[in-house]
Amino acid sequence: MQQAWDTALAVDRGLRATRENTAATASLLEAAKSARLPNVALEAGYTALDNTPAAKAEFFGQSLQMPLAQKESGAYKAMATLPLYTGGRIERGIEAAASALEAARLGETGDEQNLKLRVAEAYVGVLRTGRLLKVAESHVRSLEAHARDVENLLGQGMVARSDLLSVQVALADARQKALQVANAVDLARAAYNRPLGRPLEQTVSLDELTPPDGDPPPLAGLTARAQEQRSELAALRHQVEALRQQAAAVRGENRPQVALSGGYGYQENRYQVHEGQWMVTLGAKWNVFDGGVVNHRASAVERQAAALSEQREDLASVIALQARQAWLDVLETRKRLAVTQSAIAQAEENLRVVRDRYANGLSTHTEVLDAETLRANSEANHAAALYDAALAGLRLKRAVGDL
Repeated sequence: MQQAWDTALAVDRGLRATRENTAATASLLEAAKSARLPNVALEAGYTALDNTPAAKAEFFGQSLQMPLAQKESGAYKAMATLPLYTGGRIERGIEAAASALEAARLGETGDEQNLKLRVAEAYVGVLRTGRLLKVAESHVRSLEAHARDVENLLGQGMVARSDLLSVQVALADARQKALQVANAVDLARAAYNRPLGRPLEQTVSLDELTPPDGDPPPLAGLTARAQEQRSELAALRHQVEALRQQAAAVRGENRPQVALSGGYGYQENRYQVHEGQWMVTLGAKWNVFDGGVVNHRASAVERQAAALSEQREDLASVIALQARQAWLDVLETRKRLAVTQSAIAQAEENLRVVRDRYANGLSTHTEVLDAETLRANSEANHAAALYDAALAGLRLKRAVGDL
């Protein structure tokens, strides 16, 4: 089973997609952190005017014009800007991205456990159908042996021909069911191969599973562990926190924004004394009134957080129900195992007695067929109980978050 899990975790495309989304969220966190660093920008351009810029002045009654800039000129600028205070916008954005990344990682953990449970179900499906095929083939062989006995008795004139016809009909029905089960075995193997990334027709050879021994831990403790360990609950908690931090970041847009910028600018102009200039600017900006746009945006994000919080509470009750159902399934399947195990021995003894009575003319042919059907059903029921018990244990681990 562990080898199957390792293979599926390595090749499953759905899990790969989840991991890519986690990596994308990690990149968003790095982007949020980068907002604290200086921003460096380079600008360059070339300008052509239809007239030379000039200044007009009156001097002793004479009108004079002095050119101020070239008609055609080039310019470039290199500026660096460092945010000094953003009203918490950058810090809250970083915290929101960090919470979103943690939620993504926890979601990845949940997807891994879901994949492991699907692989386990497919694994058990192969074992279950394989066991049922053995039961069906055993049923066919038993009816074939009985048909030979009836044919011999008919040859001796000890039974009616209707007995032979009846057993032949029962045998044909058993063979048909065996064919159906064989088809189910092939389909179960294909369903198992698919999540492992193997050809659907590849041969499957699996180790047998046995249900865990002993009674499961008390339900109260399992439920508490599920509430604490289930990654889905933790992921929702971090998503709620991410939205709350995002709302705080949005509200920060209405607080003063202070930045320090500096750099060098060059403007080609032969009429200026200094064409290049170094500059430093300490700037502040404060949106005093924006019509409520920022507040409404922040309120919308806060309501999304409240909605996720409600979903988390609902999921907590669903998880408690899952833990209870899985715990009850473990108890029920273990009781069924004991009952079905004893039923097999009883059914085999009943078949032996009824066949002996039939050979001595003390019972009817119908009683033999009924006894054989009971034997086959008892073996099928035991197989179902066996693999239901194994699967119930795995589902309990998934419900608690231990898979």
